[in-house]
Amino acid sequence: MRVALATLPAGPERENEDFAAAAPGAAVLLDGAGVGGAETGCTHGVAWFSGTLGGLLLRSITTAPARPLAECLADSIGLVRSLHEDSCDLTYRASPTSTVAAVRTGGGALEYLVLGDSSLLLANTGGGTTVVTDRRLDDVGKRLRGPVDVLPTGSPEHTAALADYRDALTGLRNRPGGFWIAGPDPRAAEHALTGTVPLDSLASVTLLSDGATRLVDRFELADWQEASAVLDSSGPDELIRRVREAEAGDPDGRRWPRGKARDDATVLHWVLS
Repeated sequence: MRVALATLPAGPERENEDFAAAAPGAAVLLDGAGVGGAETGCTHGVAWFSGTLGGLLLRSITTAPARPLAECLADSIGLVRSLHEDSCDLTYRASPTSTVAAVRTGGGALEYLVLGDSSLLLANTGGGTTVVTDRRLDDVGKRLRGPVDVLPTGSPEHTAALADYRDALTGLRNRPGGFWIAGPDPRAAEHALTGTVPLDSLASVTLLSDGATRLVDRFELADWQEASAVLDSSGPDELIRRVREAEAGDPDGRRWPRGKARDDATVLHWVLS
Protein backbone atom coordinates (compact mmCIF):
# COMPACT_ATOMS: atom_id res chain seq x y z
CA MET A 1 0.00 0.00 0.00
CA ARG A 2 1.56 3.29 -1.15
CA VAL A 3 -0.17 6.46 0.00
CA ALA A 4 0.92 10.07 -0.54
CA LEU A 5 -0.89 12.84 1.33
CA ALA A 6 -0.65 16.61 1.03
CA THR A 7 -2.74 19.34 2.62
CA LEU A 8 -2.58 23.13 2.94
CA PRO A 9 -4.88 25.51 4.80
CA ALA A 10 -6.39 28.44 2.94
CA GLY A 11 -3.78 30.68 4.53
CA PRO A 12 -0.95 30.42 7.07
CA GLU A 13 -3.09 32.10 9.71
CA ARG A 14 -6.08 29.85 9.09
CA GLU A 15 -6.93 26.56 10.79
CA ASN A 16 -7.08 23.70 8.30
CA GLU A 17 -10.61 22.26 8.44
CA ASP A 18 -9.81 19.36 6.10
CA PHE A 19 -8.89 15.93 7.46
CA ALA A 20 -7.45 12.90 5.68
CA ALA A 21 -5.99 9.62 6.91
CA ALA A 22 -5.30 6.08 5.75
CA ALA A 23 -5.06 2.65 7.31
CA PRO A 24 -4.28 -0.71 5.67
CA GLY A 25 -6.95 -1.14 3.00
CA ALA A 26 -8.88 2.06 3.77
CA ALA A 27 -8.76 5.84 3.50
CA VAL A 28 -10.96 8.81 4.39
CA LEU A 29 -11.05 12.50 3.55
CA LEU A 30 -13.34 15.10 5.10
CA ASP A 31 -13.76 18.80 4.36
CA GLY A 32 -15.25 20.60 7.34
CA ALA A 33 -17.66 23.49 6.84
CA GLY A 34 -19.28 26.15 8.95
CA VAL A 35 -20.94 29.39 7.94
CA GLY A 36 -18.06 31.75 7.21
CA GLY A 37 -17.14 33.10 10.61
CA ALA A 38 -20.68 32.85 12.00
CA GLU A 39 -21.48 31.41 15.38
CA THR A 40 -21.83 27.62 15.05
CA GLY A 41 -23.35 26.67 18.36
CA CYS A 42 -20.40 24.31 18.90
CA THR A 43 -17.61 25.15 21.34
CA HIS A 44 -15.21 22.76 19.58
CA GLY A 45 -15.28 24.15 16.06
CA VAL A 46 -15.29 22.86 12.51
CA ALA A 47 -11.78 21.37 12.48
CA TRP A 48 -12.56 19.38 15.62
CA PHE A 49 -15.74 18.07 14.02
CA SER A 50 -14.15 16.94 10.75
CA GLY A 51 -11.09 15.47 12.48
CA THR A 52 -13.09 13.63 15.12
CA LEU A 53 -15.59 12.26 12.61
CA GLY A 54 -12.78 11.26 10.25
CA GLY A 55 -10.88 9.36 12.91
CA LEU A 56 -13.96 7.53 14.12
CA LEU A 57 -15.03 6.69 10.57
CA LEU A 58 -11.62 5.26 9.68
CA ARG A 59 -11.72 3.11 12.80
CA SER A 60 -15.22 1.91 12.00
CA ILE A 61 -14.58 0.93 8.39
CA THR A 62 -11.42 -0.99 9.31
CA THR A 63 -12.74 -2.78 12.39
CA ALA A 64 -16.11 -3.68 10.83
CA PRO A 65 -15.15 -4.73 7.28
CA ALA A 66 -18.48 -6.41 6.56
CA ARG A 67 -20.53 -3.36 7.53
CA PRO A 68 -21.50 -1.07 4.61
CA LEU A 69 -19.68 2.25 4.50
CA ALA A 70 -22.92 4.22 4.84
CA GLU A 71 -23.76 2.39 8.06
CA CYS A 72 -20.24 3.01 9.35
CA LEU A 73 -20.68 6.71 8.60
CA ALA A 74 -24.05 6.85 10.34
CA ASP A 75 -22.58 5.15 13.41
CA SER A 76 -19.64 7.58 13.43
CA ILE A 77 -21.88 10.64 13.11
CA GLY A 78 -23.88 9.33 16.07
CA LEU A 79 -20.72 8.88 18.12
CA VAL A 80 -19.53 12.41 17.40
CA ARG A 81 -22.94 13.72 18.36
CA SER A 82 -22.76 11.88 21.68
CA LEU A 83 -19.37 13.47 22.39
CA HIS A 84 -20.67 17.04 22.37
CA GLU A 85 -24.45 17.17 22.41
CA ASP A 86 -24.41 17.91 26.14
CA SER A 87 -22.04 20.86 25.75
CA CYS A 88 -22.99 22.24 22.33
CA ASP A 89 -26.21 23.39 20.69
CA LEU A 90 -26.56 20.92 17.84
CA THR A 91 -29.98 22.29 16.90
CA TYR A 92 -28.25 25.49 15.79
CA ARG A 93 -28.76 25.73 12.03
CA ALA A 94 -25.10 26.64 11.44
CA SER A 95 -23.62 23.79 13.51
CA PRO A 96 -20.43 22.26 12.00
CA THR A 97 -20.72 19.90 9.05
CA SER A 98 -18.34 18.02 6.80
CA THR A 99 -18.14 16.37 3.41
CA VAL A 100 -17.00 12.75 3.45
CA ALA A 101 -15.10 10.60 0.97
CA ALA A 102 -14.18 7.09 2.08
CA VAL A 103 -12.81 3.96 0.39
CA ARG A 104 -12.12 0.42 1.55
CA THR A 105 -10.78 -2.69 -0.16
CA GLY A 106 -12.07 -6.19 0.39
CA GLY A 107 -13.23 -9.24 -1.53
CA GLY A 108 -11.46 -8.13 -4.69
CA ALA A 109 -13.30 -4.80 -4.83
CA LEU A 110 -12.93 -1.17 -3.85
CA GLU A 111 -15.97 0.07 -1.96
CA TYR A 112 -16.51 3.84 -1.94
CA LEU A 113 -18.72 6.50 -0.37
CA VAL A 114 -18.99 10.20 -1.21
CA LEU A 115 -21.17 12.72 0.62
CA GLY A 116 -20.88 16.43 -0.13
CA ASP A 117 -18.61 18.06 -2.68
CA SER A 118 -15.36 16.21 -2.09
CA SER A 119 -14.32 13.96 -4.99
CA LEU A 120 -13.00 10.50 -5.69
CA LEU A 121 -10.70 10.06 -8.71
CA LEU A 122 -10.44 6.48 -9.95
CA ALA A 123 -7.61 5.81 -12.41
CA ASN A 124 -7.96 2.51 -14.20
CA THR A 125 -5.20 0.24 -15.42
CA GLY A 126 -5.94 1.17 -19.03
CA GLY A 127 -5.11 4.83 -18.44
CA GLY A 128 -8.66 6.18 -18.18
CA THR A 129 -10.22 8.03 -15.26
CA THR A 130 -13.61 8.13 -13.57
CA VAL A 131 -14.60 10.81 -11.05
CA VAL A 132 -17.25 10.37 -8.36
CA THR A 133 -18.51 13.72 -7.03
CA ASP A 134 -21.71 14.54 -5.20
CA ARG A 135 -23.03 17.43 -7.32
CA ARG A 136 -26.11 18.23 -5.26
CA LEU A 137 -24.38 21.04 -3.38
CA ASP A 138 -23.08 22.49 -6.65
CA ASP A 139 -26.53 22.30 -8.22
CA VAL A 140 -28.10 24.15 -5.30
CA GLY A 141 -25.26 26.66 -5.22
CA LYS A 142 -25.66 27.57 -8.90
CA ARG A 143 -29.24 28.61 -8.21
CA LEU A 144 -28.20 30.93 -5.38
CA ARG A 145 -24.75 32.35 -6.02
CA GLY A 146 -25.37 34.72 -8.94
CA PRO A 147 -25.06 37.89 -6.81
CA VAL A 148 -21.79 36.57 -5.34
CA ASP A 149 -20.05 35.78 -8.63
CA VAL A 150 -20.42 39.27 -10.13
CA LEU A 151 -18.47 40.92 -7.27
CA PRO A 152 -14.70 41.00 -6.67
CA THR A 153 -13.67 38.27 -4.24
CA GLY A 154 -12.83 39.74 -0.84
CA SER A 155 -14.56 43.09 -1.40
CA PRO A 156 -17.02 44.30 1.28
CA GLU A 157 -19.88 43.83 -1.17
CA HIS A 158 -18.72 40.30 -1.97
CA THR A 159 -18.43 39.48 1.73
CA ALA A 160 -22.00 40.63 2.37
CA ALA A 161 -23.38 38.74 -0.63
CA LEU A 162 -21.44 35.64 0.38
CA ALA A 163 -22.94 35.77 3.89
CA ASP A 164 -26.44 35.91 2.40
CA TYR A 165 -25.60 33.04 0.05
CA ARG A 166 -24.26 30.85 2.85
CA ASP A 167 -27.29 31.59 5.00
CA ALA A 168 -29.61 30.53 2.17
CA LEU A 169 -27.49 27.44 1.54
CA THR A 170 -27.67 26.43 5.19
CA GLY A 171 -31.46 26.48 4.95
CA LEU A 172 -31.29 23.78 2.26
CA ARG A 173 -28.87 21.52 4.09
CA ASN A 174 -29.94 17.91 4.67
CA ARG A 175 -33.40 18.22 3.20
CA PRO A 176 -35.10 17.02 -0.02
CA GLY A 177 -34.45 19.40 -2.88
CA GLY A 178 -31.30 20.62 -1.18
CA PHE A 179 -28.07 18.78 -0.47
CA TRP A 180 -26.74 16.28 2.04
CA ILE A 181 -23.69 16.52 4.26
CA ALA A 182 -22.43 14.98 7.51
CA GLY A 183 -23.66 16.98 10.51
CA PRO A 184 -25.54 16.21 13.72
CA ASP A 185 -28.02 13.77 12.12
CA PRO A 186 -26.78 10.23 11.28
CA ARG A 187 -29.56 9.86 8.71
CA ALA A 188 -27.59 12.04 6.27
CA ALA A 189 -25.41 8.98 5.62
CA GLU A 190 -28.37 7.30 3.90
CA HIS A 191 -28.05 9.84 1.08
CA ALA A 192 -24.35 9.26 0.31
CA LEU A 193 -23.25 8.10 -3.13
CA THR A 194 -21.90 4.56 -2.79
CA GLY A 195 -20.62 1.84 -5.07
CA THR A 196 -17.95 -0.76 -5.77
CA VAL A 197 -15.27 -1.15 -8.44
CA PRO A 198 -13.24 -4.30 -9.22
CA LEU A 199 -9.90 -3.82 -7.53
CA ASP A 200 -7.88 -5.34 -10.36
CA SER A 201 -9.26 -2.70 -12.75
CA LEU A 202 -7.70 0.18 -10.79
CA ALA A 203 -4.22 1.67 -10.85
CA SER A 204 -4.89 4.28 -8.16
CA VAL A 205 -7.60 6.01 -6.18
CA THR A 206 -7.38 9.64 -5.08
CA LEU A 207 -9.51 11.47 -2.53
CA LEU A 208 -9.67 15.26 -2.95
CA SER A 209 -11.33 18.14 -1.11
CA ASP A 210 -12.99 20.75 -3.32
CA GLY A 211 -10.14 23.15 -2.64
CA ALA A 212 -7.87 20.73 -4.52
CA THR A 213 -10.26 19.92 -7.38
CA ARG A 214 -10.38 23.61 -8.39
CA LEU A 215 -7.64 23.09 -10.96
CA VAL A 216 -10.06 20.91 -12.94
CA ASP A 217 -13.64 21.77 -12.06
CA ARG A 218 -13.36 25.51 -11.32
CA PHE A 219 -10.30 26.78 -13.21
CA GLU A 220 -10.42 24.21 -16.05
CA LEU A 221 -6.63 24.33 -16.36
CA ALA A 222 -6.44 20.52 -16.58
CA ASP A 223 -8.76 17.60 -17.11
CA TRP A 224 -8.95 14.63 -14.78
CA GLN A 225 -6.62 12.51 -16.85
CA GLU A 226 -3.99 15.27 -16.73
CA ALA A 227 -4.51 15.65 -12.99
CA SER A 228 -4.02 11.92 -12.56
CA ALA A 229 -0.76 12.12 -14.53
CA VAL A 230 0.48 14.92 -12.25
CA LEU A 231 -0.33 12.84 -9.19
CA ASP A 232 1.51 9.82 -10.56
CA SER A 233 4.59 11.75 -11.66
CA SER A 234 4.94 14.47 -9.02
CA GLY A 235 2.48 13.68 -6.24
CA PRO A 236 -0.24 15.60 -4.38
CA ASP A 237 2.04 18.52 -3.42
CA GLU A 238 2.45 19.46 -7.07
CA LEU A 239 -1.28 19.37 -7.74
CA ILE A 240 -1.93 21.70 -4.81
CA ARG A 241 0.96 23.96 -5.90
CA ARG A 242 -0.73 24.40 -9.28
CA VAL A 243 -4.01 25.26 -7.57
CA ARG A 244 -2.28 27.90 -5.45
CA GLU A 245 -0.52 29.31 -8.49
CA ALA A 246 -3.84 29.76 -10.30
CA GLU A 247 -5.46 31.34 -7.22
CA ALA A 248 -2.56 33.78 -6.85
CA GLY A 249 -3.01 34.85 -10.47
CA ASP A 250 -6.69 35.72 -9.91
CA PRO A 251 -6.94 37.05 -6.34
CA ASP A 252 -10.13 39.03 -7.00
CA GLY A 253 -12.01 36.19 -8.66
CA ARG A 254 -12.44 38.09 -11.92
CA ARG A 255 -11.46 35.18 -14.13
CA TRP A 256 -12.83 32.47 -11.88
CA PRO A 257 -15.64 33.73 -9.59
CA ARG A 258 -15.55 31.91 -6.27
CA GLY A 259 -16.58 32.30 -2.67
CA LYS A 260 -13.04 32.07 -1.30
CA ALA A 261 -9.92 33.38 -3.01
CA ARG A 262 -8.14 30.34 -1.51
CA ASP A 263 -9.52 27.28 0.21
CA ASP A 264 -8.14 24.43 2.29
CA ALA A 265 -6.79 21.89 -0.18
CA THR A 266 -6.15 18.22 0.57
CA VAL A 267 -5.21 15.27 -1.64
CA LEU A 268 -4.74 11.63 -0.63
CA HIS A 269 -3.31 9.56 -3.49
CA TRP A 270 -3.33 5.78 -3.07
CA VAL A 271 -1.43 3.72 -5.65
CA LEU A 272 -2.97 0.27 -5.99
CA SER A 273 -0.87 -1.31 -8.72
